[in-house]
Amino acid sequence: MLTDTAIRKAKPSNKAYKLSDSGGLYLLIKPDGARYWRMKYRYAGKEKLLSFGVYPRVSLSEAREQRDAARKLLANGTDPGAAKQASKAERIETATSAEETFEVVARDWMAWRDARGKTAETTAAKDRWRLESYLFPEIGSQPITQITALELRDALRKVEAAGKQHTAHRAKITAGQVFRWAVLEGRTHSDITASLRGLFSNPAHTHRATITEPSRIGELLRAIDGFSGQFVTLCALKLAPLVFVRPGELRCAEWREIDLDGAIWRIPGERMKMKAPHIVPLSKQAISALKELHGLTGAGRYVFPSIRTHSRPMSENTVNAALRRLGYAKDEMTGHGFRSMAASRLNEMGWNADAIERQLAHAESNKVRAAYTHAAQYLEERTRMMQAWADYLDGLKNGASVVPFRKVG
Repeated sequence: MLTDTAIRKAKPSNKAYKLSDSGGLYLLIKPDGARYWRMKYRYAGKEKLLSFGVYPRVSLSEAREQRDAARKLLANGTDPGAAKQASKAERIETATSAEETFEVVARDWMAWRDARGKTAETTAAKDRWRLESYLFPEIGSQPITQITALELRDALRKVEAAGKQHTAHRAKITAGQVFRWAVLEGRTHSDITASLRGLFSNPAHTHRATITEPSRIGELLRAIDGFSGQFVTLCALKLAPLVFVRPGELRCAEWREIDLDGAIWRIPGERMKMKAPHIVPLSKQAISALKELHGLTGAGRYVFPSIRTHSRPMSENTVNAALRRLGYAKDEMTGHGFRSMAASRLNEMGWNADAIERQLAHAESNKVRAAYTHAAQYLEERTRMMQAWADYLDGLKNGASVVPFRKVG
């Protein structure tokens, strides 16, 4: 017999495995940590399975109640699987009240996803923004079972007509996630976004604005040193070119991730775009900037907290707004542009392209190689590269002659 303690202590393995209870009930534990209640039974000579939901949303006692109800149906000669399907169809047909609107279901989906804790905070916030800004005003009050593909299409076309093609594309993806979850929860019939395949495609990729000319990089770094805004923002501006991580990874940095003595910043996989842990070797210049900031924000969670509350990181627009304040238009330089700046100059200076790609935490194009890619790959070379890069930036900032900085040997 299972206990809640035994379930909580059970760890995921490389392969899915079962924890058996009784009466055919068991908990299936997947490699990703998800836990699904299942019941094995026989009807008309055939072995069948029933699904009772996900633990801990469905507790051990609730799973047992569903098992007992299924066994009663079997004793009366009824297939519990068929009965469940009939009940599900009936629920869907009657789910036309205000309690089952698209907005209600979408908010339930967001709460379910937040509880799992496997979605980056930035991603969740953007999904919520798209739903609340564009989809809820158009289809939010309608019963989810009654929304048609044409109605969703029209809502998305309004977004596209406003010149926001990428937003329309992402909103369609978010809507699809809501509909697919609702199908699995028995709250609608199908994912209507499947009918919109090919519409609202993502616009062609455009490179983010950046500065790569050495003399202009020097000008930018001197402008950053002269920034007169918030000190936390100034530190973010100084660190951005030194570490060249993605803006979301920078602004959400936590002090517990940073080893000042070891000169290493370890970013956990859940905060990375590619969901893999990442290591950033910290140059002497980066350590100096962080130590200076530690006296102000080191007692809190975030390296760069919001000016309104230290319980949240700074806004995703803070660095870009600071660059605008320094006189750089959005088509000249962006927070993401520090990555392109580093990638361009490091490659031109002859550093190992694989080491550069690893430091940028880009996806591994070769899937076989990806299986062996890990956070510490090329770490020794990357450590030398990051210090050389910081020294090179200092040289540009001080107006030194532009010379290659690749160290041979």
